Amino acid sequence: PEPFDWYQRYSGLKDLIGQYVKKSDHILQVGCGNSRLTEDMYEDGYTSMANIDISKVVIDHMTDAHRDKAGLTWQQMNACALDFPDDTFDVALDKGTLDSVLCGEGSTANVAKMCSEMSRVLKPDGVYFIVSYGTPENRLSYLENDDFKWRVTVHTVAKPTVATAVAESKDASAVHYVYACQKEA
Repeated sequence: PEPFDWYQRYSGLKDLIGQYVKKSDHILQVGCGNSRLTEDMYEDGYTSMANIDISKVVIDHMTDAHRDKAGLTWQQMNACALDFPDDTFDVALDKGTLDSVLCGEGSTANVAKMCSEMSRVLKPDGVYFIVSYGTPENRLSYLENDDFKWRVTVHTVAKPTVATAVAESKDASAVHYVYACQKEA
């Protein structure tokens, strides 16, 4: 299947990712799907990425497509129950996965599990970087939980088809939200 990117391509997130992610960081791509994000980041010098998705079909496809790229791993895994040790990653990158979990049955409990897992696998000072269509009024209640020990910074990024001038407005439909959740040291 052709690659598909929800919300934003890497080009639209590159500058913001660069503010929080170093090229040498060990990155968890949460709900990687068949997006080009990992490939584009790899080509830009981010070479240590563990990619997970709940779909075995997608993981098999991406494993085959990228077997020539050292430093990339692909595993079928549920983001609510990660098979990684504590303090493994510098960054967990989530483009639409939190939003997808919020659309499912038992969404509140599952988002709590997922956020707890992200906090657990992030190193101290690690960042859970979330790209979402959800406004701060609808997302911060999940993220600003004392158990996770995150300092949350909210950014906006113009939707790819929307002119920058429009994105400067307060029109929530013109932007995607990026939540940078930095774990306390």
